Amino acid sequence: MQRKKLLWQLYPYYLAIIILSLLAVAWYASGSLRRFYLKQTRSNLEARARMIQEKAVNTYRSQGTQALDELVKRMGQISNTRITYILPSGTVIADSDESPVDMVNHADRPEIIQAYKGQVGWDSRPSDTLKIRMLYVAVPILEGDRVVGVLRTSVSLASIDEVLTAIYTRIAIGGFVIALLAGVLSFFASRRITRPLEEMRRGAEQFARGDLGHKLHVPDSEEIASLAEAMNQMAMDLDERIRTIITQRNEQQAVLSSMIEGVVAVDKHFHLISINDAAADLIGIRNEDCKGKSLQEVIRNTDLYEFVVRALQSNRPIDGQIVLREIGKEQFIQARGAVLIDAHGSEIGAVVVLNDVTQLRRLENMRKDFVANVSHELKTPITSIKGFIETLMDGAIHNPEDAMRFLDIIARQTHRLNAIVDDLLTLSKIEQQTEKTDIELTAASIRPAIAAAVQLCEIKAGEKQIKIEWECDEALRARINSALLEQAVVNLIDNAIKYSETGALVRIEALQTQTDVQIRVIDHGCGIEAMYLPRLFERFYRVDKARSRKLGGTGLGLSIVKHIAQAHSGRTTVQSTPGQGSTFTIHLPLP
Repeated sequence: MQRKKLLWQLYPYYLAIIILSLLAVAWYASGSLRRFYLKQTRSNLEARARMIQEKAVNTYRSQGTQALDELVKRMGQISNTRITYILPSGTVIADSDESPVDMVNHADRPEIIQAYKGQVGWDSRPSDTLKIRMLYVAVPILEGDRVVGVLRTSVSLASIDEVLTAIYTRIAIGGFVIALLAGVLSFFASRRITRPLEEMRRGAEQFARGDLGHKLHVPDSEEIASLAEAMNQMAMDLDERIRTIITQRNEQQAVLSSMIEGVVAVDKHFHLISINDAAADLIGIRNEDCKGKSLQEVIRNTDLYEFVVRALQSNRPIDGQIVLREIGKEQFIQARGAVLIDAHGSEIGAVVVLNDVTQLRRLENMRKDFVANVSHELKTPITSIKGFIETLMDGAIHNPEDAMRFLDIIARQTHRLNAIVDDLLTLSKIEQQTEKTDIELTAASIRPAIAAAVQLCEIKAGEKQIKIEWECDEALRARINSALLEQAVVNLIDNAIKYSETGALVRIEALQTQTDVQIRVIDHGCGIEAMYLPRLFERFYRVDKARSRKLGGTGLGLSIVKHIAQAHSGRTTVQSTPGQGSTFTIHLPLP
């Protein structure tokens, strides 16, 4: 249904009331006026009849009907009134407008019948003689109690109608003017009522658009003013509440967004209420696409889904561990769930906190591996030393040839044990310096450190007839600790020499890219399979343990290189192809 403005609902009724009132007044006034005018005319006709009654009677009695007819015609002309004299038999003996001889008997006329009863009679009807509408008044002529005749006066109603029509016209014109003025006043009165309401409507629309600072005009009308004040107060309260809600939401969003723990909230029907970015990253979904969706649509991991269900159904907080598996990747999640309660203490869902402990699990495994590897690495030379000492003590010391061979083995194992301890101390020292204080770095050329490292490794390379080539621009600079960088390069060159065949080539390149300074150590040895590369820089990790020990490695050289690079705010990478060789790279930040 089409809605109308309040103005066009009020104004037509006001206008209709005004018009109907004017019509009713005009109808009543015109009727009253007509009745009043007819009454006055009847009284006037009666008065005229009585004025000429005595003279007409005397003339009739003394001079006869001829003289009476002449008198009546003369008086009628003077008074502009039709005068008729009628006998009790109804015969007309005198008339001011017509010949009495031609007129019919009037005994059946209503006003005559009334006059025969001794009363003044009257009637209005078309005249049979003149053929026009007339008003008749009949006055009885009495002699004692007997009616001896009737004197009737009459006038044309056309003249009365003309007068009344003129009066009606003036009334109509006046009524139209009054209606017009009243209509205009009604329009402004309606506008006075509807204008404040329209202003409040526009103000409410601004409130709906969020402009709660807008103030409604308070009109003079008490009722509408109360409504405007109530709406202004409502807007102020609503604005304050919205600001509070927005502030709380922003604070909550900031807290959730800054948390490294994932937070998932669901309602009692297993639909997501909220999920922060950390949880979305853990689960592998888009945060903006999942709110309001069913839990089954979003969470594809069965263990995680079942944990959320248990958290929703449990009355107490629960804990658990979940493993998220992807292709080539495992994530270990520590989960804690609890029932979600609203401000009224009612259960509305559950909240689950997800903490990624993959790194902790990896570090724990590395710690276990480290302890096992250290124990193994230390136990091997110690066992060997202990065994040969016992052999010597059992009598082998008296055999000079065996004794020297055993002592040589003990010396090598002692040297190996000492190398392991030295590397462990070096690694610990680098870690402590990195954690407690920043290692002193100086912007300098890296060429001297590389040259010193090459010089230290030349003797060992010469033993295997391995040629070392290196290239470094004197102008290539970085923020370095020369002693540490030299040690890292020595470790990489030493590894390259160990795993290269006799007569091979080891190349060292130093260059600057758009993002960093790189030191590359390239060998053409046996290479390393891709599956071993991610763990290559772990402590005591060996691809070929037997060969590594045989070559005299401690298993800590690459780990030391990694920590030295990290101390320089850099990193290490490796590229290797089995059977073709490997490239180890130290990445240093630009100076």
